[in-house]
Amino acid sequence: MTTLSHNGKAGSREWIGFTALLLPLLLVSMDVSVLYFAVPYIAQDLEPTSVQQLWIFDIYGFVLAGLLITMGAVGDRIGRRKLLLIGAAAFGAASLLAAYSTSPEMLITARALLGVGGATLMPSTLALIRNMFHDEKQRNTAVAVWTAALSGGVALGPVISGLLLEHFWWGSVLLINVPFMVLLLVLAPILVPEFKNPDPVRFDFLSALLSLGALLPIIYGIKELAADGFDQVPLYYIGAGVLLAVLFVWRQIVKPGSLIDIDLFKRPAFSGSIAVNLLAMFAIVGFAVFLTQYLQLVRGMSTLEAALWSLVPSLGTGGFAPAAAAIARKVNRAFVMAGGFVIAAIGFAVLTQTEVDSPLWIVLVGAACYAGGLVAVIALVTGIVLGVAPPERAGSASALLESGTELGGALGIAILGSVGTAVFRDEIVGTLPTGLPAEAAAAAEETLAGATVVAGQLPGEVGETVLAAARAAFVSGMDTVAFTAAGVMLASAVVAIVVLKSVGAIPAAPPVPADEPEPEAAQPVRVD
Repeated sequence: MTTLSHNGKAGSREWIGFTALLLPLLLVSMDVSVLYFAVPYIAQDLEPTSVQQLWIFDIYGFVLAGLLITMGAVGDRIGRRKLLLIGAAAFGAASLLAAYSTSPEMLITARALLGVGGATLMPSTLALIRNMFHDEKQRNTAVAVWTAALSGGVALGPVISGLLLEHFWWGSVLLINVPFMVLLLVLAPILVPEFKNPDPVRFDFLSALLSLGALLPIIYGIKELAADGFDQVPLYYIGAGVLLAVLFVWRQIVKPGSLIDIDLFKRPAFSGSIAVNLLAMFAIVGFAVFLTQYLQLVRGMSTLEAALWSLVPSLGTGGFAPAAAAIARKVNRAFVMAGGFVIAAIGFAVLTQTEVDSPLWIVLVGAACYAGGLVAVIALVTGIVLGVAPPERAGSASALLESGTELGGALGIAILGSVGTAVFRDEIVGTLPTGLPAEAAAAAEETLAGATVVAGQLPGEVGETVLAAARAAFVSGMDTVAFTAAGVMLASAVVAIVVLKSVGAIPAAPPVPADEPEPEAAQPVRVD
């Protein structure tokens, strides 16, 4: 049950229910980065191999990305609130299992289960917003808050992790999920309405397997290219994923509605929004890696100090999404998004001027500009996708948007990371002290992190020279990446106008007739 006013607007119950939906969103986004500080403690306690340590981090994101489309379709069929509750129970149980893991294998398994739970929560929360807020102005306001909470959760993860590890054991960074999931299990049945497709097509397990088989190898291959450079093996993974993606699309065409509504992509507002969202995530995720390394390895900050400073741009971006939604009520949303991309380009242009000893405020202002502009774009795009998608298909539409988010982030890390690495390796050649052992020189020329380790093992001025050369080369690479990102953002502004010009401004709510009295209490309306 839900309480909509006589003019179709959501009441206080919907807004309180929406607040409850922010709980899983914050926790799922935090879990992407919450283990950053815990690595030394996990390594000491569980003694994972280097490969196991990578899987402890990566398995969560891989499973989450691979199951988003499937879980969105499941929610459309069994009910979004029901899937939300199942996901909350699974996420809480997996968090408990992960917190008390006694072996690397157990922790990897638990992180995979967390990914399953996360894949149910993300599309469910967004789809429920579509059903709780029928008025487009209210829905876009809710989406703006949703977007701010999502980006805030990623930024808060390392900070909360660092604070907990100051006082508790490493499992506490995972155990914190449990009470919030219990709270969601109590509040959601009371505050959040149920909604499902009244006439669903039978679930197609082959389509689900094809979607999983397409996304996982593509994202894995892209990440491997970003980590290790060009190699044939990651290309094989990407090629296999693309082939399965083609088969997946073919399956949706010959069996319409089996998992996603392929006709949605015929609507320029939907397909254009997916493309614009991918471009925004390409930049915001792709550059975040460089900003983190700059604060830690160039400025010499501790991980916690770097995490706290990285919150400053996040605090500055909090108002961008609501402001964009307000402007978009009077101005075509395509032009507002183009403006967001231009602001992001300005931020990246500021960052092209970064030097090793630049004042920190320059970096923070540049980061706040690019993040704020892109958060505004993401909020508006999300609102368009939810508005275009039929209510009964909101789950699968949300999942498609989230899958594009994952793919855009992976592409950003791979492409921008490759640009930065190429410049770093080119700049550092010939700047290292002569006489370094070949193994040490090779490690220093590979990455800034490798050069930092080598510098720490060398005596006095030699180590300082290596570190200075590596920092200068890294900053040069970061400046080039910022310049590249600025160019992509300007191009994206043009793309937004071309593909989304038809969406117009956010429609105004229909006026309430003057002779129609306001009811004493909002009447409940069943939405399922």
